Amino acid sequence: MPATRSISLRRAAAALAALPLLTLAACGYGSEAKEEGANQEVAAGAKKIDGLDTVKIGYFGNLTHGTALVGREQGFFQKALGATKAEYATFNAGPSEIEALNSGSIDIGWIGPSPAINGYTKSAGKNLRIIGGSASGGVKLVVNPAKIKSLKDVKGKRIATPQHGNTQDVAFLNWATEQGWKVDAESGKGDVTVVRSDNKVTPDAYKAGSIDGAWVPEPTASKLVAEGGKVLLDEKTLWPDGKFVITNIIVSQKFLKEHPKAVEAVLKASVETNAWIKANPDRAKASANKQLEVDSGKALPAKVLDPAWESIDFINDPLAATLNTEAEHAVKAGLLEKPNLDGIYDLTLLNKVLAAAGESRVDDAGLGAK
Repeated sequence: MPATRSISLRRAAAALAALPLLTLAACGYGSEAKEEGANQEVAAGAKKIDGLDTVKIGYFGNLTHGTALVGREQGFFQKALGATKAEYATFNAGPSEIEALNSGSIDIGWIGPSPAINGYTKSAGKNLRIIGGSASGGVKLVVNPAKIKSLKDVKGKRIATPQHGNTQDVAFLNWATEQGWKVDAESGKGDVTVVRSDNKVTPDAYKAGSIDGAWVPEPTASKLVAEGGKVLLDEKTLWPDGKFVITNIIVSQKFLKEHPKAVEAVLKASVETNAWIKANPDRAKASANKQLEVDSGKALPAKVLDPAWESIDFINDPLAATLNTEAEHAVKAGLLEKPNLDGIYDLTLLNKVLAAAGESRVDDAGLGAK
């Protein structure tokens, strides 16, 4: 398997042409993240879990993947895995992470709901399981206030989403449909024009005036605000109790079956990380930013980091009912045929970990593996 590699800014900018929702990306598997610091060291006397030399973990360089960022930087994953080394790969988009999971390049990953639905459906329910939640919220519609002063002004404008068929693309298309506007899901053309733009280049596109706004996750939303954009809509206002899944934890079914102790260890580390984030919000924010700097070479300034971090809730509950709703949104938008999501969840190990930590069980909304 070739080493994973970073997708260059030029390639990202050129990659605005959308991929079909149910087609796995043919690009490389993201970037192989560097190991730095004592937090990555294996403790003396530690033993391997399930006889494994390594467990390969994937995530995005987004604050919505803050559990993975902090868990790595603070050493929670490595501590839980003992002498089994935690290895990491970062990704720019869901399809490439699903491809890596399918090929065995990673074993476990943090990922958005739409790629998880996509990957599960594409494989007829044979390649992955969602084993836990990680984050809710952290998605906003940010616009140029000189061009868009109200929600109705979005009609006729150019709005960016990160990728064709990704979680934010589905959310925006669904919202546009609810406004009574018609948009072709494939081309993005219609009463509003959807521009599929990598999060890395969206702020530059906004500054250049080639887009009028964007429906994006953090920290991209706060980067746009720092460039003079205005938050017109926070997606959490569209959901009951303001909660909706933005990041899940997935695992290959093969790895789950063969190495349940390793999976349980990663989930234990995830739950411990989320508890540490809640108990130490400022330190956690700094930790996530430090890992982002290691992964991307650049830390976020406070004017971006602070509001972005505040808008995300780090949770263990995968909010399964909202995943089902997001699938319905994709169907309504014309991006997906009605999927069969029966069996997409296996929360057995997560609930075991939560019980040991004295926390409440979480529910799979009737979509658990039998």
